[in-house]
Amino acid sequence: MSRTVKPYETVERALELSTADGCVVIADEDSSANLRWAGNALTTNGVTRGRTLTVIATVDGAQGTASGVVSRSAVTADELEPLVRAAEAAARAAGPAEDAQPLVSGVPASPDFTDAPAETSSGVFADFAPALGEAFARARAGGRELYGFANHEMTSTYLGTSTGLRLRHDQPNGTLEINAKSPDRTRSAWAGYSTRDFKDVDPAAVDAELAKRLGWAERRIDLPAGRYETLLPRRPPSPTC
Repeated sequence: MSRTVKPYETVERALELSTADGCVVIADEDSSANLRWAGNALTTNGVTRGRTLTVIATVDGAQGTASGVVSRSAVTADELEPLVRAAEAAARAAGPAEDAQPLVSGVPASPDFTDAPAETSSGVFADFAPALGEAFARARAGGRELYGFANHEMTSTYLGTSTGLRLRHDQPNGTLEINAKSPDRTRSAWAGYSTRDFKDVDPAAVDAELAKRLGWAERRIDLPAGRYETLLPRRPPSPTC
């Protein structure tokens, strides 16, 4: 069984393969977890994994420096050298860049550069999912139907350059979108929030806000087609537990 190549090893290998005057390699390791619901009930959930490798080659010339960028997903060991060569070919075919600057050097390496990438999982919803179930019950009792999507992503980025940079960054990102509808589908309200880990989002507070907005829609006035001033509701602060 072949050993799984670690992201930092891919970066180092791509830099070794480079024959350009300068080279930047970026490896992104992505994972995501999501929940979907409709009509006050969970419908699907899933977890995904992905990786993307980007190679930036620079070529110095009499008139300046040109660059070429090639990015591909799920690059295997056999595909690594063709990817590097493609970036170099793109750089040699490009004209000098007016804003070209020397590659940065002299920055201390990230202490966790050789660590495994951070990952998200369905565990990020450990507190959120039960609270969402309680919000379904309240919505059902109040004559509302909730539809929506919760997604959490974690991206670990490994950056290496021919000038010696070895940097790494972990970026979590979560989004929540909920739509509430009246049973007869004549009224609806939407709310969306961003979060790092879903620990600061309270589905009960979101449902309460949507219930209020649905209440606004109970008063309806028919108007002829034309131009009218429209007032949009202010986005409420992120609900916290």
